[in-house]
Amino acid sequence: MIVPMKRIFLLCVEKDTESTLAALRDLGAVHLDLTSSGGEAKATAGSALEKAEKAVRIVAKSAKELGEGRVEGALAVEDILALDVRREELKGAAESLKGTIRRYGPFGDFDPVLAKKLESAGVRLVLKDNGSYDFAYGGETLDDEPGVREIPLPEERLSVTRNRLSDTESEIAGITAKIARADVSGIVKAFPGLRDAVAFAAAKDEMEANVFGDEASPSMRFSLVRGWIADDSAETLREAARKNGWGLALRDPDADEIPPTLIRPPKMFRPVKALFEGLGIAPAYSEADVSVPFMCYFSLFFAMLVGDGAYGAIFLAATLYGWKKTSGGSRSPLVRSWLVLMTVFSLATVLWGLLSNTWFGAQIPWCADWPTVKWLADPSYSNMMLLCFTIGASHLILARLWNGVCRINDSTCVAEFGWAGILLFMYFVTNSIVGIFSGIPSALYWVFGVSLAMVFGFSVKPSELKTRGAELGMLPLNIMSALGDIISYVRLFAVGLASVKVAENFNAMATGLLDGAEAVWAKVLMSVAMVAILVLGHALNLVMAGLSILVHAVRLNTLEFSNHKGVSWAGYSFNPFRRSAKA
Repeated sequence: MIVPMKRIFLLCVEKDTESTLAALRDLGAVHLDLTSSGGEAKATAGSALEKAEKAVRIVAKSAKELGEGRVEGALAVEDILALDVRREELKGAAESLKGTIRRYGPFGDFDPVLAKKLESAGVRLVLKDNGSYDFAYGGETLDDEPGVREIPLPEERLSVTRNRLSDTESEIAGITAKIARADVSGIVKAFPGLRDAVAFAAAKDEMEANVFGDEASPSMRFSLVRGWIADDSAETLREAARKNGWGLALRDPDADEIPPTLIRPPKMFRPVKALFEGLGIAPAYSEADVSVPFMCYFSLFFAMLVGDGAYGAIFLAATLYGWKKTSGGSRSPLVRSWLVLMTVFSLATVLWGLLSNTWFGAQIPWCADWPTVKWLADPSYSNMMLLCFTIGASHLILARLWNGVCRINDSTCVAEFGWAGILLFMYFVTNSIVGIFSGIPSALYWVFGVSLAMVFGFSVKPSELKTRGAELGMLPLNIMSALGDIISYVRLFAVGLASVKVAENFNAMATGLLDGAEAVWAKVLMSVAMVAILVLGHALNLVMAGLSILVHAVRLNTLEFSNHKGVSWAGYSFNPFRRSAKA
């Protein structure tokens, strides 16, 4: 469900701003409206966070450059940044020295002091930018060569410049090594606290931007903050207001207000919130919570798109390792949610591998006669396409029936049930087009006719004909779009089949290496190559499977299904003002 929200207006004495925010943060139930762009407090806190993040990036980059994994000691953020500034200065100096060496290198390691002594005796050494040199006697002026210019004498011998460059590069290497071996675990652990400080400073700036009252009397100056709270937490806030002496007003959202969205699915399906956060999506406050069908169908899509039980077993092994590595207090709620999701998705993929008998693109012989394996292995692929169209029709019809039930007290529910009938008819049309069904039962034409009348007659109320009447003219296009929506679910079969075929081709490529090998050494060499091809090939296929999930499984839920359900994903998540760092 999407939790109902209350609009809040909270007032406190200006001098109590910080203590009020601290109490609200401890309460952890209020989503603050931060309309201010921020002031000095936020800028200071944000600068501290940016410096810490920059310091960690500098250490990580230096460690990568050196291939260092050794940690010698902790360095403060300021020390790391100062070392990096010094290193950049030295790099600039080194580039300048390299330029000098390139410029004067062709003339060799001569002594410029001696050259200046000769000049006082009437012999001037002339250096040219093409690498040549000449002598001018007694104030003689040499004829300029076309495109060649005279360059000044160097300030020092070339060998001295090279020694300075070597010393500079040595110092750069020493600084880089010191940075690379810095222990930044303490800085990383401080990130949550620094982010909390930024959030607190932003809230403080917001309240300070909303101060009003008698300037001559501090006790009569007040700070105001606006926000949202879940309806079932409102009483907790009222109790806190009574305890702290705040002024508090709560009301239902106005029609022109857009509250944040707080999803509260059934406990079994609550981990899907992590998937929503990862995708950066949230239904609008006025829309529906589709967490349950989203997770169920996403699990099915995940399994079919990966299409291989062995890949599912790899996902499952990695997930179980994650459970083990994050045991105890190190497992955050978000990490736990992702582990639950990956466990479900991996098990679904292993189950699909059992049903289709697909393991690393190969089949287990003693499972070949299983009914599901034989049905899914239909050479014409008709059964797989039938399954995809059935999944698609059930997904979309569920959306329309759900809409109808939710609007049961409104006449538009008739149109929603009519759309369910149209989708059923289009399901038979789709299967007839590809030759799975020989035709459409005559009773379905009556269903389509009645459904069409229901949609046309009840989609728009008579009072809305002037503003929404054009939607009825779009009905033929919307019906064709519904047909396309069902057909689009064939991607589950197409992408899954492509994954299996890629695996089969890598298997054939690898095993084919042994066919022409007769000598023992050749067989050993070909065996090593075969293993390399299998590992790299299936690893690539796993990566491609992951990309297909991000593209296709997400699309079918957030586009096809959501369009029929009326979910625009235009909302923003409820983000209460609370402490993220451990106390």
